[in-house]
Amino acid sequence: MSPPTVVWFRKDLRLADNEALFAAASRDGPVIPLYIFDEGVGGRPPGAASRWWLDKSLRSLAEDLNRLGAPLVLRRGGAAEVLKRLVAESGAKAVYWNRLYDQASIVRDTRIKADLNAGGVEALSFAGGMLNEPWTVKTGSGTPYRVFTPYWRAARVRIDMCGPAPVVKKLRANPAPLASDPIDAWALHPRAPDWSGGFAGWRPGETGALDALKTFLGSRLNAYQDERNRPDRSGTSRLSPHLHFGEISPRQIVDVIRRDEERSGAPTAGSEAFLREIGWRDFNYQLLFHASDMEHSPLNPIFGGFPWRQDRRALAAWQSGRTGYPIVDAGMRELWTTGWMHNRVRMIVASFLVKHLLLDWQLGERWFWDTLVDADLANNVAGWQWVAGSGADAAPYFRVFNPVLQGEKFDPDGVYVRRWVPELATAPSRFIHQPWRAPTAVLAACGIRLGVSYPEPIVDHAEARTRALAAYERIR
Repeated sequence: MSPPTVVWFRKDLRLADNEALFAAASRDGPVIPLYIFDEGVGGRPPGAASRWWLDKSLRSLAEDLNRLGAPLVLRRGGAAEVLKRLVAESGAKAVYWNRLYDQASIVRDTRIKADLNAGGVEALSFAGGMLNEPWTVKTGSGTPYRVFTPYWRAARVRIDMCGPAPVVKKLRANPAPLASDPIDAWALHPRAPDWSGGFAGWRPGETGALDALKTFLGSRLNAYQDERNRPDRSGTSRLSPHLHFGEISPRQIVDVIRRDEERSGAPTAGSEAFLREIGWRDFNYQLLFHASDMEHSPLNPIFGGFPWRQDRRALAAWQSGRTGYPIVDAGMRELWTTGWMHNRVRMIVASFLVKHLLLDWQLGERWFWDTLVDADLANNVAGWQWVAGSGADAAPYFRVFNPVLQGEKFDPDGVYVRRWVPELATAPSRFIHQPWRAPTAVLAACGIRLGVSYPEPIVDHAEARTRALAAYERIR
């Protein structure tokens, strides 16, 4: 029998469109699926919400691999050492994986590949979870794009040329059982207390991802262009955590949409708008690939001297959804309860932190990292820098979201606010986004006591906007 091939799973917890797994399954010999819980990559372990999702996703992947005939091996520790030991134990002569694109992973993987090859083990990497890898879409002068629209114009042409890899349907197991950590020993699920009760609506795993895509395509895609900015409606795909953990790939999504368009005869505005969002995800990855310090430093260097404030009370009010601005508080409470927040609201709460409170965007980025089930380094960092004005294709520095107007535009009847800020559930719609403007008698009739049952605004919008613009002017 030919020696086994190790398939090192990372952000690709699926069987379909998994090039490394498909290549290993196409060889003669057993396949050893492996997941390494390596918390040292990049010096930033996964946040609490991501650990919750990883726990469920690995359990789902293990079940799927068992059905194919090859059990998933779980090991904890540094990836290089774990791989070295497993190769020695199993006699494997090949290790395959799908690529990651952050600098820390690239440095680690390059070193591992060289060490394995030097030891006579074939080490091959394959295209990972992007439509176009970061180095493939360039400007006419050969440089990476820093503005999304021309990037997407160039990238959009290429995506119709890349279909998903075939689904793996059978694997040959290693003849000798290999030691595997019990996943419970990793303590990924929260205990004492278990705060994850609000996460029950999620279904981590490849099956959950495919079902979420099916639901979205069947009932939401056609209206996506109009509904995606409405947090009071179910207009988004909710695929972001599935994409982050690689339970479904962008190529699979494009392939399904393309086949639907072929049946209907033409693309729809909804499908093009959704594909553009997938393209934005790719754009963020290529930014991180070409600007490896983006995680810690502003892309626009003039923001290195921005006069951020220090205000622990304001940060705590923002984190806990107690700012006195209902749309902001609703978003932060949705995040804390469910591990997710509507994308429009993410922009509103981020703008509030950086521009109303003048608190460093990295404070918000780290909070999102710990509380989002879809906490993704490229998307998280790029999104926060976009709002702060320091990133690529960033929002203009003078754009300060008015949380009242944003709430009235995108949650006009207060459905979203009433759900997540129950203290205001009985407020009239005309005051739901600015309860401090309601007459005292109206508030009393609704049982609302500002400053007691619900906080007064911690900052005045007009004053905060003036302060923010002055701070931005100082660094221009």
